[in-house]
Amino acid sequence: MPFQQGLLATPVPAHARHLFFSLHCTEALPAVLDALLSQAVGQQLIVGVGAPLVKALGRQVPGLRAFPQLDAAVENPSTQHALWLWLRGEERGELLLRGQALEQLLAPALSLVDSVDGFLHRGGHDLTGYEDGTENPVDDDAVEAAIVAGEQPGLSGSSFAAFQLWKHDLQYFKSLPQGEQDNIIGRRLSDNEELEDAPESAHVKRTAQESFDPEAFMVRRSVAWADQRGAGLAFVALGHSFDAFEVQLRRMSGLEDGVIDGLYRFSRPLTGGFYWCPPQTEGFLDLSLLLG
Repeated sequence: MPFQQGLLATPVPAHARHLFFSLHCTEALPAVLDALLSQAVGQQLIVGVGAPLVKALGRQVPGLRAFPQLDAAVENPSTQHALWLWLRGEERGELLLRGQALEQLLAPALSLVDSVDGFLHRGGHDLTGYEDGTENPVDDDAVEAAIVAGEQPGLSGSSFAAFQLWKHDLQYFKSLPQGEQDNIIGRRLSDNEELEDAPESAHVKRTAQESFDPEAFMVRRSVAWADQRGAGLAFVALGHSFDAFEVQLRRMSGLEDGVIDGLYRFSRPLTGGFYWCPPQTEGFLDLSLLLG
């Protein structure tokens, strides 16, 4: 299936650079997207298209929508952008230089408005010390969860990605007794085993993928981040639709049963965006739904 190979590739590279763009010149957009088609996508570059860009072209991508505005007691800000570029690799400097070149390529139509540098911590642990993505689907299950199936040209092989930048209060979290930390997450730090007697607010219980109807499986590709804003988790969830992510976020926020996920005790999202990752053909993007 012709999906952007970096989406499901393992292991996750040591460094990531997330670039977010707003649209400032609709007239220049088709030419800029044509230029973007010349950029090989795969392990090092993943492209995500936001609803504002599709709307500006007068096109439609079935299943694409903007990040939701939830009426919840906790805040999940929507900071929807027109385009998201996800650069990945082993050298941070190379990602910086590649990002600058892409920014220049897109400049006639799109402006860089935010960037986040991420890094792999202890092989895939959150900065709290807990392992991240423990129950990720793998192999064929990952493809089923994250990639659009079927034979629809331009859509099959694509993926829908949710991005949130979570800022942790690590000083507060680390001040809590170890048992209380474990209860917030729902796993023991010492061996990553799930706690059978964890409270209902434990993150693992709030987001148990098989506990939803229908089951809410998605593939997570998150890494740690730190800059002048603070530090935390650059959260990426991939699905064949946004539904699994959205039902999980609603439950985490207390909209299902009034129980708020323990994560909100020490962390909060600063951003939120939904993006469509088009399929690829022979290493290059298939943007036929936008330019065809």
